[in-house]
Amino acid sequence: MLLFIFAFVFGAVVGSFLNVCIFRIPAQGSIVKPLSQCPQCHHPIRFYDNIPLISFFVLRGKCRNCGRPISWRYPLVELITAVFALLLFAKFHVSINFLIFFIFTAVLIVIAFIDLDHQIIPDVITLPGIPIFFLLAVFVVKVPWLEALIGLLIGGGVLLAIAFIYELLTKREGMGGGDIKLLAMIGGFLGWKSLIFILLFSSLLGAIVGIAVMIIKKQDMKYAVPFGPFLSVAAVAYLFWSDAFMRFLFLLH
Repeated sequence: MLLFIFAFVFGAVVGSFLNVCIFRIPAQGSIVKPLSQCPQCHHPIRFYDNIPLISFFVLRGKCRNCGRPISWRYPLVELITAVFALLLFAKFHVSINFLIFFIFTAVLIVIAFIDLDHQIIPDVITLPGIPIFFLLAVFVVKVPWLEALIGLLIGGGVLLAIAFIYELLTKREGMGGGDIKLLAMIGGFLGWKSLIFILLFSSLLGAIVGIAVMIIKKQDMKYAVPFGPFLSVAAVAYLFWSDAFMRFLFLLH
């Protein structure tokens, strides 16, 4: 029980760091310096005001120095990261696989929130992520190298083909290069078999959310909904539901 509590706390602490990455990477700032500060008054945050999850509620969602509201996104990211750390620990226990899959999930969280905010997926994350996660998959997680390589190539190739066809038919860009690199990174880490689930899950979720957003905002089909968050959610979902999905496909045959 104590280890599960530790996993949750560990995830929340990492989530606090992910908030820094989400805020600073798009601005091309350092994720190390300066230390955490209020995004509005830029006053350094005291260590006792920077306790994940707890400090937000103690301060009632406001900066102690300037009194301006602190975005609810900060504790949300911390909570999401903590919950996934707990779920991954329950699945992998104390192991190198837990650490690797947690890092993979943390990277996807950063990508998802940056894409939501800025409609970009930074190359500084995906370009090194493609070879790093490919090598981790092959040499540590023990994904067959050919399966990982095909996943990398198909992952990038499928979205590249979709983007090309969409642009050819509609004369406008429908899929950014960041999404293509992201799926290549995911496919290279999880293997080509994962792409069936991930593309189906992300497309269905994206369609539901996209239609709902268009109805709420009264926009037409040209309204852009970033696809990176849906790919990220689908990849994390695959970590937990892959076995059930594969059994389902087997029953279909």
